[in-house]
Amino acid sequence: MKFFVNVVLLCQISKTKMKNSINMSKKRVIPASELIINEDGSIFHLHLRPEQISDIVMLVGDPARVDMIASYFENIECNVSSREFKTITGTYKGRRMTALSTGIGTDNIDIVVTELDALANIDFATRQVKDEFKQLTLLRLGTSGALQEDIKVGERVFARTSVGFDGLLNYYAGRNEVCDLTIEKAFVEHTGWNPQLTAPYFVNADESLFELFKDVTREGITIAAPGFYAPQGRWVRLQPQDLHLNEKIEAFRFGERRITNFEMESSALAGLSALMGHKAGTVCTIIAQRIAQDACTDYKPFVRLMIEEALDRLARL
Repeated sequence: MKFFVNVVLLCQISKTKMKNSINMSKKRVIPASELIINEDGSIFHLHLRPEQISDIVMLVGDPARVDMIASYFENIECNVSSREFKTITGTYKGRRMTALSTGIGTDNIDIVVTELDALANIDFATRQVKDEFKQLTLLRLGTSGALQEDIKVGERVFARTSVGFDGLLNYYAGRNEVCDLTIEKAFVEHTGWNPQLTAPYFVNADESLFELFKDVTREGITIAAPGFYAPQGRWVRLQPQDLHLNEKIEAFRFGERRITNFEMESSALAGLSALMGHKAGTVCTIIAQRIAQDACTDYKPFVRLMIEEALDRLARL
């Protein structure tokens, strides 16, 4: 009798394990409310269909900059606009590429990177993750303000490490696995970080992209701020909470490394891409010198040079 009971229990345990294994092997079907697909088969915000993107995507803030990039293309496959998101896919030196505008801010990067990844790696018919992963190369080409006296207007900085003041990555599981927690701790202690602010995060760009651009850029630690004014230490009528935060940022050192510049998107791009398995980096043209309190409004020639350098290097991939 005891033997029979044990056999029954073993059978029940085996069935339970088998059932759990089957459940684990089933792919999650993403609900319509989580992944919104338009009636024409395009993804909700970008209004793009999977076949309309390349595996190389240049991200810019200004929709007009998409046209500037596309002016170098030999041919154009698609030209799609939706809100601040403008996309042109074409070829440069025989290499298929996509130029896409994100608008301003890490909240928009959250939309863009997530939807680009979905276009590459989700089967829209089944709403399931594809069996074969497609890795994207995402390069942001932006403008920025320098935080060190020796960095001049017109220079280009590669954000080898991005610092998120925005808090976006803190909402995602696995955040600590892609961040440099040692430098985070050092920075928080150095600045006396206000706990009422979102916790800053430090995340590295793809190293192969840094190697591709290191001969034409300055290596940097770039802060992505959640605003243009007080979050970057600017005072128009509303006073920043910490009038000395920029001074602390400028004085921060981690070994021989220092924080080089402010912008508003690089941290989310680097962080989300690292979590998803994509290659990402940010190159910024310096158009303002925060130490000298000077800015250049006629910066298009500098931006055009950055775009030309980026196209030539990405065409090698």
